[in-house]
Amino acid sequence: MIYDILKFLHVIGFVFMSVPLFNLIIVNERALMGPKFTYPVDRYMENIIKGGVARCFVFQATVLITGVFLLILGPLGIEALWRNWVLLAKTLLLFTLMGLLSYVHLRVQSQIEALIAPLGADSPVPEGLMERLKPCRIRRKKLATFCLFLVITAIILGLQVYGAFHPILNIGLITLAALFARRANKTAVRFGWF
Repeated sequence: MIYDILKFLHVIGFVFMSVPLFNLIIVNERALMGPKFTYPVDRYMENIIKGGVARCFVFQATVLITGVFLLILGPLGIEALWRNWVLLAKTLLLFTLMGLLSYVHLRVQSQIEALIAPLGADSPVPEGLMERLKPCRIRRKKLATFCLFLVITAIILGLQVYGAFHPILNIGLITLAALFARRANKTAVRFGWF
């Protein structure tokens, strides 16, 4: 029973790591309001994105911890980390995601916050604010797109822990993951897959 609970927590942790998708949706919805900085809208968007970081770290830690316990308590054993290429790839993807999230939070988001934190609802918008914000937001959006691709790829690999898919199917699914991540970067994906 404990093993089944760990499996559930592991899978649900990956599902909830879809924060990059929802951040891309938020950013693309914000773009529909025009390029001008509007304090209430931009502050609200940044609060949502900034607030997602702690949640994502918790979900990543859940996936890591449950993954380790699944190996220890399950039939594969901890040595499967270096014997099973799928588990090794999933683990490397998870650590990459943790590193990227740390970079975005500590570097990119902090630069954005430094630019807008001094502002208030009644503050005049400083000259050139959007020109300084834009590169940070573009970098964050590109990294969110890459993270979304990595999350989907890790899920594809997670389905193969006990039996690998045909290589052509893997290539096809990972290609679809890249195409979907790109689409989520470019549009608001208003109708999910369509």
